[in-house]
Amino acid sequence: MNTQRAKQIFDSKDMIAVKLEGQPVWIEEVDEANGMATVQIGQKPTNVQTVSVDRLSE
Repeated sequence: MNTQRAKQIFDSKDMIAVKLEGQPVWIEEVDEANGMATVQIGQKPTNVQTVSVDRLSE
């Protein structure tokens, strides 16, 4: 995924499925300048990671 698409998904009111290496994630923030996204993995609000957007897929 590219940074622009990650930002579109983050800004969308629709529920768009995103995965990080096969695991479902929620995009919580997109850092467009650095190509990074902060994501919540699964259902645990405390399981948050910042990853390169190219590791994300739809």
